[in-house]
Amino acid sequence: MRSRSNSGVRLDYYQRILYSTIIKNQHAVTGLIPASPDQGHAWIRDNVYAAMSIWTLAMAYKKNADLDEDRAKAYELDQSVVKIMRGLLMCMMRQVEKLERFKYSQSPKDALHAKYSIEDYNTVVGDNEWGHLQIDATSLYVLMLSQMTASGLQIIFTLDEVAFIQNLVFYIEAAYRIPDYGIWERGDKTNHGLPELNASSIGMAKAALEAVNDLDLFGARGGPASMIHVLADEAQNCQAVLESMLPRESNSKEIDAALLSIVGFPAFAVEDPELIHKTKECIRRKLQGRYGCKRFLRDGYKTAREDASRLHYEPWELHVFQHIECEWPLFFLFFLLDALFSGDREQAEEYYEALEEIVIRTENGLKLLPEMYAVPPDKVEAEKANPHSQERVAVGKIPQMWGQSLYVLSCLLKEGFVAVGELDPMNRRLITEKKPDLVVQVVILAEDKQIQEKLREYDFDVNTVSEVMPIEVHPARVLSEIYAQLGKNRKLKLSGRPSHDVGLLSTSKLYMLGDKIFAFTPQMRRRSYRSQSLRR
Repeated sequence: MRSRSNSGVRLDYYQRILYSTIIKNQHAVTGLIPASPDQGHAWIRDNVYAAMSIWTLAMAYKKNADLDEDRAKAYELDQSVVKIMRGLLMCMMRQVEKLERFKYSQSPKDALHAKYSIEDYNTVVGDNEWGHLQIDATSLYVLMLSQMTASGLQIIFTLDEVAFIQNLVFYIEAAYRIPDYGIWERGDKTNHGLPELNASSIGMAKAALEAVNDLDLFGARGGPASMIHVLADEAQNCQAVLESMLPRESNSKEIDAALLSIVGFPAFAVEDPELIHKTKECIRRKLQGRYGCKRFLRDGYKTAREDASRLHYEPWELHVFQHIECEWPLFFLFFLLDALFSGDREQAEEYYEALEEIVIRTENGLKLLPEMYAVPPDKVEAEKANPHSQERVAVGKIPQMWGQSLYVLSCLLKEGFVAVGELDPMNRRLITEKKPDLVVQVVILAEDKQIQEKLREYDFDVNTVSEVMPIEVHPARVLSEIYAQLGKNRKLKLSGRPSHDVGLLSTSKLYMLGDKIFAFTPQMRRRSYRSQSLRR
């Protein structure tokens, strides 16, 4: 009988960690995973991160299979990932009427829910009982659906599901102008439940839009009908607003550790290396401690001074939480992953060693990552007087599914079981690479012979629209009508793209429909203010 290699033994260890903390809680029917064993609620965000860790372990087993048993484990893990992602899809598809309404209202009450029942895909709280509008969570789902599909997983099965994903694109494409409740689900810092523009949501939406654009959701077995399309202008709008906000997270949060998820893995949404460095250094300087990073400054969640009977605080009351905010080990993992993706071994070792000091070890040798570390009540004054001087205690979930998932993923990457390219088959990590200089070219065409002759009088020698055949030239409204057909589905009662605006980037490309090539003129405003004033 063949003995196990060291690689096989290590993979079995990580499989035991994932099974005992995450996989064993996966519902046998729906495939959804609760945030904790004693609660039947499945969050979109947590389940996607859980799927990421299981997906990574499956790839590691495929590469390092010693026995047929290892290949069987890889297959089973892959199917577990598919079941999670399809379970989340079923949850959202049951709310298709909300998705359709949100495209036009963009109201928080019409948002897709943030969490669902693990038993039957149904909602667990009312529309107004939770901060459901979390564009980052929906965008994370679309992003990882794209990455996993590109890696070879078959998650989407039918054209009806393709239409739904196309409408999810319409749901997130205006993230740059839709205030949401953000990654922490509560909106502004004082917990008044006020949505605001969040850079982490905009960045995740930008990454998702870029990743899913022109992706065939059926993989190698698909065709034109199973491809997803995104207007380039929407991703560009997200980029412009995102770069104008960073390193700030929102109006109420001057900095937030959640930004680590968009300047690095998994989103890689920021293209400017200097802005990435500035954001990370700001987080290190203002939020990093011995046990992790604070979510944001003056965050009272789970601290000794938090009043659990109150739903919100006034801005002037938040100073009581200064210097005693809970520290989340989760964010050390984002720094660790950033170092591993960039090849910075020294930084990777620094954060790995920091994590080794704060993980909790069980009797059978498994390592668990706590949700956060808090200052004990009797040490609050000493900590406020001398920040980072007091020992903290683990509070919250042990382990936290989100953090535990990223811990296993990070370890598998650090130990060489998977490569960065396997976790990022769409190469989003290369977004900061220098690109060729952009050359702007403008083509001028005459609408007819009469205009062509007029232009020749001024030494403009141009072709007419009919002379550039086989390229057909049409006005931008035709392109907007074509895009309006995307995602239409009678069975799901989906109407397609709601906006008829088409930006300059979209009309600056050639399109092929069937065997014909099309070009479109830029969209013009119907009437300028100047022309209106001249008529008066």
